[in-house]
Amino acid sequence: MESSEEADVLAVEGSVNDDETLVSALETFELGFFSPGKSRNRYLGIWYKNSSEAVVWVANRNNPIADTKGVLTVSDNGNLVLLDRKKSVVWSSNVSGTIEHPMTQLLDTGNLVLKDNKSISERYLWRSFDPPSDTLLACMTIGWNLKTGEERYLTSWKSADDPSPGNFTYQLDRTGLPELVIDRGSMKSYQTGPWNGIQFGAVPAVLNLIFKPTVISNESELYYTFEAVSNALNIRLWLNQSRYLQRLILEQGRNRWGVLYSVPLDQCGSYGFCGANSVCSSRKPHTCECIQGFIPKSQGYMNCVRESSLDCQKGEGFLRLVRVKVPDLIKFQLNENLNREKCEAC
Repeated sequence: MESSEEADVLAVEGSVNDDETLVSALETFELGFFSPGKSRNRYLGIWYKNSSEAVVWVANRNNPIADTKGVLTVSDNGNLVLLDRKKSVVWSSNVSGTIEHPMTQLLDTGNLVLKDNKSISERYLWRSFDPPSDTLLACMTIGWNLKTGEERYLTSWKSADDPSPGNFTYQLDRTGLPELVIDRGSMKSYQTGPWNGIQFGAVPAVLNLIFKPTVISNESELYYTFEAVSNALNIRLWLNQSRYLQRLILEQGRNRWGVLYSVPLDQCGSYGFCGANSVCSSRKPHTCECIQGFIPKSQGYMNCVRESSLDCQKGEGFLRLVRVKVPDLIKFQLNENLNREKCEAC
């Protein structure tokens, strides 16, 4: 490997061939070529140094290399480029303009970054965190740049043998109160429930003990991120090709990933499993039940209608439901001056 004296840095005239790698300073992450599953195609990726099956980023997802002659190098204008045996560009960092003194480094966060080494600014010109692949690491973000309209989100692999974009995405939905959703195309498959300032409503309660979630919302951006409570913990959020989202933690000394939780947990966690005005019961088998004051409209798929007309004069009012997700708030107005009692009085 032609690089700098530092194992995590790719110098101006350096390159990484198929049988070579870059390793981050603390040997947490490694960059190199790999073949997923049973495939013989070659991809440039980043994985955990002591857990090579945990690939967290892939450069050429849509453009595999058919042999072991691929090479990562720096182009004349300072961009990172991935070349095949014919020296054709398979993938590029695609930074506009010319970078006079390019330096590429694999950080211990798992972020591959490109910057001008002689520039006064410490700003990265390109980084692998934007956009992500199918994995969210600590300090990565998914969400929106509200000024440019750019969105960052996870996309599943097509299969265990094919890292090209698959059927499922994991996005921060901003049509109502912020919530995370798994979509299959235009169809919603799972929702976390809205952000309440501390956590998302339907995410299992393992928070604050192992990792801390955060949603940042201002005039410029809206995004979700998380951080581990300890630097000794390796935690990743993985959207697999079967639509399940798993929060994984690397078990110390065992080089094995444990599952903190996986969603949807069951059929009740699937979006729209029950119809209007009904809730899903986790009793086995999972059943849909009308909420109080409603009766089934039809057999089979549970849609419920009012048993009688609503008459607030007779004392009918709010009904408190516990252990359920808040419905989608497609059309709503937020009045921060109202508490529950004032809202009921309206």
